[in-house]
Amino acid sequence: MRLVRLCAPPLLALTALLATSALARDDGRYANSPLKPWFESLHSEFGQCCSDADGYVIADVDWESDRGRYRVRIDDEWVLVPDGAVITVPNKIGRTMVWKHYIDGHPRVRCFMPGSMT
Repeated sequence: MRLVRLCAPPLLALTALLATSALARDDGRYANSPLKPWFESLHSEFGQCCSDADGYVIADVDWESDRGRYRVRIDDEWVLVPDGAVITVPNKIGRTMVWKHYIDGHPRVRCFMPGSMT
């Protein structure tokens, strides 16, 4: 799986992202993370990103942009990102992130924050 969970535990997830691609877990560091207020402030036209879904860092091969439209691969399914789901504030972690939910068993994008495609 190419997604790394990141919302509730941003500081730990960044560490895990650098060390491994393991799923991040909140062990109490989230409350003291300097990025906590920033993550909690993120929202799209569909609502607050972290309100009921965790965010995931997406590998560059799992997202693409074509003429300002995005699509991401979630659970081996390519999903179009609605324009209203795109986060336009500066990306403080630099990595591409998606907050997902499911409708009829298929992934949908609640929030999407493009990264730098390095």
